[in-house]
Amino acid sequence: MSYPKRTAALASAAALAGSAVLLAAPAAHADVVDVNYRCQTPIGVKSAVSPIDIKGVKSGSGYTITMSWQKGVSSSPVELGKGAMSPSATIKLGGADSGTLEVSGPANAAAIPANTPIKISDLSGTYTPKKSGKVTFTAGTLTIKALGTTTTCTPTNSPKASLTLDVTAAGGSSSGGSSSGTSGSTGGSGGSGGSGGSGGSSTGGQLPQTGPEDSAIALGTLGGTVLLAGAAGALWLTRRTQTAHR
Repeated sequence: MSYPKRTAALASAAALAGSAVLLAAPAAHADVVDVNYRCQTPIGVKSAVSPIDIKGVKSGSGYTITMSWQKGVSSSPVELGKGAMSPSATIKLGGADSGTLEVSGPANAAAIPANTPIKISDLSGTYTPKKSGKVTFTAGTLTIKALGTTTTCTPTNSPKASLTLDVTAAGGSSSGGSSSGTSGSTGGSGGSGGSGGSGGSSTGGQLPQTGPEDSAIALGTLGGTVLLAGAAGALWLTRRTQTAHR
């Protein structure tokens, strides 16, 4: 292979290596987190533990946030017929944002027998970033309405964040401080609505982040180093070729 062709091949390989490393950097980090619920029911206090999964999918200028329960919580002393139970919940925002996001979902699709843990359907809402930066999403209060009664389940173990998103606000505003406004959602299967954001309550600071996000920075730096090394090698080979031809 001639020197000019070898030079072009080396430069292309270095550029592709750097691009591949940068594209591999994750923009989100999710964990399934055990949440200890204390449920105030019409017949007294009950406790339940359920692993909670929160996912975020980019949708236009915002994100569709979906909250899932892997185990049932609370129970009813009487059977709940189809469509008798309506769930909703709040998700605490932290890091670059603060406040709460409301999520909701469909009523029960099948009857729930008496004294059986109530399986909560997936609840969704739309989050629209107000600030750019890493935003954490942590399970908040679960509300179950059925047969004219309301059961409120509150986390008691200060669960850690189930999801961390690296978001960019419309207009590219910088992170820091708290955002204003309220969040909301609409019911229906997989449905979402309302603008994400924060309410008046404070949810604390950013949780320490280790793992994928830190690795992404190191990998991005490595990709840039490889790209620069390829360019330097290409320049050296080009000069050597020109000297040899004189």
